[in-house]
Amino acid sequence: MNSNQKTNLKLCPTKLRPLLGLTLLLVEDSRFTCEAVRMMCQGSGARLRRADCLKSAERHLVVYRPSVVIIDIGLPDGSGWNLLRKLHHESPRIPAILATSGDELMHHSALKAGADGFLTKPIESLAGFQSALLSNLPATQQVLGPRAIIDDIIIPDSIAYRDDLRHASKLLNREPSLSQDYILNFLDGVCKSTGDAKIVAAVKEKNISRLKTKINDRITELTDN
Repeated sequence: MNSNQKTNLKLCPTKLRPLLGLTLLLVEDSRFTCEAVRMMCQGSGARLRRADCLKSAERHLVVYRPSVVIIDIGLPDGSGWNLLRKLHHESPRIPAILATSGDELMHHSALKAGADGFLTKPIESLAGFQSALLSNLPATQQVLGPRAIIDDIIIPDSIAYRDDLRHASKLLNREPSLSQDYILNFLDGVCKSTGDAKIVAAVKEKNISRLKTKINDRITELTDN
């Protein structure tokens, strides 16, 4: 038994911190989404580990066993579907495996592939986040009695969004090895989460030159503010 597991056994969920004692691995390439989940875990009592790609997730899973895994479907080094199916068939199985995407039409496919639940981006409701995790965990990891429902809307600082835009700009300019479809999907998901309609529209047009200009303008605006 490793130190993480020993720590988890000593911590029990409470009405105000219903995820206390849980370790969550988030496989997600967006810093904006990661920051939202970090804030939710902090308010709920869960310990968060982050992997920004499949290779990083595999390294994490060799070292420790999380209570919950949330897997983004679109990742820079492959599809989250592959990791989802692999973890679903492992024995012993991780207690709760969830998929996430900005495309809610993927919900059914995620469950069919082995996910216990699905989180549609943007992930912003604290109560919804807690319920999605708790509804798929065993009774031994649940708080006794009713829990306090705090339905706060979590909105990360704009710095996380700016970091995502800088990352996307770098990929568009310097990473020809990554498919353009991945970069456009990444931007589409992030910008929908933040409600940035101008960049979402530019993504749909697939005019890379215009898209770069829109991204740079938004980065400048966020930096100045």
